[in-house]
Amino acid sequence: MSCRVAIVCDWLTNVGGAEKVLLQVHKLYPKAPIYTSKYSKKGIDWFLDADVRTGWLQIFPVFMRRILGPLRQRWFSHLDLSEYDLIISVTGAEAKAVQASKPGAKHICYCHVPTQYYWQMYDEYVKNPGFGFLNPVVRFFFKLLVKPLRRADFKAAGKVDEFVTISEYAKELILKYYKREATVIHPPVEVEDFSRMSLSEVKGLILRPQEDSFGYYITTSRQVNWKRLDLAVKACVRLHRELVVIGEGPEHSRLVKMAENCENVKFLPLMGREELARYLAEAKGYLFPSMEPFGIAPVEALAAGCPVIAFGQGGALDYVKDGKNGVLFERQTISSLEGAILKFERMKFDGDEIVESAREFSLERFDKEMRKFVDEKTK
Repeated sequence: MSCRVAIVCDWLTNVGGAEKVLLQVHKLYPKAPIYTSKYSKKGIDWFLDADVRTGWLQIFPVFMRRILGPLRQRWFSHLDLSEYDLIISVTGAEAKAVQASKPGAKHICYCHVPTQYYWQMYDEYVKNPGFGFLNPVVRFFFKLLVKPLRRADFKAAGKVDEFVTISEYAKELILKYYKREATVIHPPVEVEDFSRMSLSEVKGLILRPQEDSFGYYITTSRQVNWKRLDLAVKACVRLHRELVVIGEGPEHSRLVKMAENCENVKFLPLMGREELARYLAEAKGYLFPSMEPFGIAPVEALAAGCPVIAFGQGGALDYVKDGKNGVLFERQTISSLEGAILKFERMKFDGDEIVESAREFSLERFDKEMRKFVDEKTK
């Protein structure tokens, strides 16, 4: 008798790193239905071949997602998955609350990070919930609810059979907040799609140093405040360096305004993989000022032969090796990033070595490690 598998995720409303992990898990188990609180085919069209199942939370509009945590906790915790032998949740929020109720069934949670707005990013969320003039109201109720929400989140984590996570940093957070051990399986990155151009067109190229400021820096990200793209824009404006910013999001207008008197900063919309790979391969450096539990985009840059200048905390420490394939900076400030850029421009980086450093994050590696882990834990 074959093992019946269900996949669960928090929501499917936009394209991002978490969705890339989910897509690869879906490819590993293509017949498994995907249960989620909210699904928008307009926001993400990667799962048109999948059996995506939602419930009554689907009636709420996408923009309300950030205030529906209590409802998601309830919906996931009461979701009937009693017909399945294996549940794989891919989550950074409330989907971990699902339960494997069938005798002998297992729940493996691929946890990106403990629910950030309850735990490690609580202060940042309270400071700016992201609802404009409604921020005071959201802030008031969130402060009232956060303690019971934390208790429910901690309780849900305690019922998970096995935790997998994306980086050593995320592993430490899971131990700190959930008191659970986790196995690190780095997220899947389509390194071959990005490195193919690098190997054929810039193989052996010494990317640094350059005698002048020729060439551009690049950053690609969902444009939200906690990504700290403002640091990249302001640093390049002040240093008179060219910067290409690719992406969109609620911070877009604010970022554009920061560079309105600077011709060196160019904003481009989301683009296809082939076009993005060319931009990365031709850039002199990728700016990554975020505090992330991992970060797939900078690994894509490395695969394209583009060295990374990254904030030296979080998941970036798993792939950016200072002086080898990039530069780390100590503080999330404009001056610290400026110093890193100037240091970067005095260094030499080998294109082949940069490309090679991304290979350990390939899709094939993820598939192999994830299948091995699941097989071992479900014997």
